[in-house]
Amino acid sequence: MKRKLAAAICIAGMTVSVAACGGGKDGGADKASGAGELTVWLTVDAQNNWPDLVKAADAAVAKKHPGVKITHEYYGWPDKNAKLDAVLATDKAPDVVEMGNTEMLGYMVKGAFAPLDASAFAGSSAWLDGLKASVSYEGKIYGVPYYAGGRVGNWRKDLFASVGVKAAPKTYAELTAALDKLQKKEGGKFSAWYQPTRDWYAAMSFVHDAGGSIAVESGGEWKANLSSPESVKGLTEFKNVVDKYMHGDKTKDESDRYIVYGQGKSGMIFGAAWEGATAEAPENDKSGKLKGNLENFVMPGPSGKNLPVFLGGSDLAVPVKSDARALAAEWIDAFTGPAGQKALMAKGNLPNNKTDLATLKNDAATAVPATAAESNWFVPMAPGWGQVEKAQILQTMLQSIGTGKKTVEEAAKEADAAIDKVINTK
Repeated sequence: MKRKLAAAICIAGMTVSVAACGGGKDGGADKASGAGELTVWLTVDAQNNWPDLVKAADAAVAKKHPGVKITHEYYGWPDKNAKLDAVLATDKAPDVVEMGNTEMLGYMVKGAFAPLDASAFAGSSAWLDGLKASVSYEGKIYGVPYYAGGRVGNWRKDLFASVGVKAAPKTYAELTAALDKLQKKEGGKFSAWYQPTRDWYAAMSFVHDAGGSIAVESGGEWKANLSSPESVKGLTEFKNVVDKYMHGDKTKDESDRYIVYGQGKSGMIFGAAWEGATAEAPENDKSGKLKGNLENFVMPGPSGKNLPVFLGGSDLAVPVKSDARALAAEWIDAFTGPAGQKALMAKGNLPNNKTDLATLKNDAATAVPATAAESNWFVPMAPGWGQVEKAQILQTMLQSIGTGKKTVEEAAKEADAAIDKVINTK
């Protein structure tokens, strides 16, 4: 998940309400019964954007454990996992590590993280479904959701107003009617909806909206499900979008979508909530027409409900080799608890739970991403899912569909066969 976050924040204080969650790697208590030592690995997002939240969590733990020594290390996303893999092979593992929520599965499958008692963490009973899924494996919890980011529609109000559409669409019929009008007016080289063909996050939202899925579990075994009637229905509608409204390169993914949007040759996108604001930044708004003309909206789905969105974000986990598991759990609870969630929301992040998410719906500035995030999905928590992603099976399928190389049914069956070969492999 890409993160476009703001400046540092300051919060008052936090309380710790977590019980001990287990012993160290020897099955006993933390290595020091009194003060103890704790090593926390976070990404640079925390260091750059909310250092006072880190300090508040430290202070809360130190108040309960006078003399505790807490050490922090910060890493960039590109090199974090290589360093983590290296240290996990030693006896000097950190006690808390931040993980992208799509990174959790591979480590849980390998037994790298210690199981946690979810009830020991404030708000766990209301964790967002997609976030809870990211820390769950074979009936156990191996992490705590930290924060989230969802996806929304974003359109150019000026362009749609030029064809008589002055309000963001509430239904899929309203959306496609508006797109049809704009596409007809602007012509074939213009993308009324710039939707990269290989963007599997968007495509799978259509699949889930139609009642389909990437894969299903039965009796402990996973089986690909893209060629089911429901999934094919969703993929077919995704193809309709690409065929009718996407007139750019149909072999591209979503990585530079905000840059393409900034070129001024498209009317809307469906992407991460930060993409619109980034597209209209001076360095990206090449047309000079986006600033003040962009608006986020909740994406309606063909089903009549809001389009389910993939929730990206971060989780916090405790390596199984940690000698300070109980102390690590206390720190995580202090960091991700009620005060921490409020601080993270103040910086534009979505919270990890439904209770706080509901409060954002009452604020016009946050109502759209909060409402969109209520309907969410996550990847299959299957042991071989990492291999599915690594092989880019979904992207290959979508490109075949979008370019017309294969029919939806042909591409889906081929993808299912490829997924079934690896999805149950640890």
